[in-house]
Amino acid sequence: MKIINNKLKSNLNLRTEKDFPVKGIEFIDINPLILQKDCLKEIVNKFVKELKNKEIDYIVAPEARGFLFGSIIANRLNIGIIPVRKKGKLAPSTVECQFDYIKEYGKDTLELPKLVNEEYKNKKFYLVDDIYATGNTLRVIKEAIIKLGGIVVGEGVVLNIVELNNNKELFSLIDINEE
Repeated sequence: MKIINNKLKSNLNLRTEKDFPVKGIEFIDINPLILQKDCLKEIVNKFVKELKNKEIDYIVAPEARGFLFGSIIANRLNIGIIPVRKKGKLAPSTVECQFDYIKEYGKDTLELPKLVNEEYKNKKFYLVDDIYATGNTLRVIKEAIIKLGGIVVGEGVVLNIVELNNNKELFSLIDINEE
């Protein structure tokens, strides 16, 4: 793993695990970043600074690590968070839509929950996740929100694996290549 760009002042104590969760994948563990209180605070502060002047109704975050960052950021911005769950984690009556997607090491299904007393139409959403590799997770979430009439005003991640995607509009705090 080669760090190309790092917007954090905190030490980057990232861990990697070869052949996890399946053979051929090198898992990047960002847990050390959130275990360090100063680093977690810096990550959240950088996102809040980036987003504070944007008009956003909701942060949208896929499970599980996206929840960690998305919840804190949404709280600091005084807006709601939409937790995107894996299939079967939401009660059926609370699912707005469901969509399949291909990730780096398999296929999965995500569910977008219904909003409370309002619709997705004309609402503004910002997507937050921990790691951006091929971008398929955020891409399918964005497509689902747009189908529902919502407006995605941006996407941000803690760590972007640049060589696996070409998203030039993505806000990221750390850019890496796998080599």
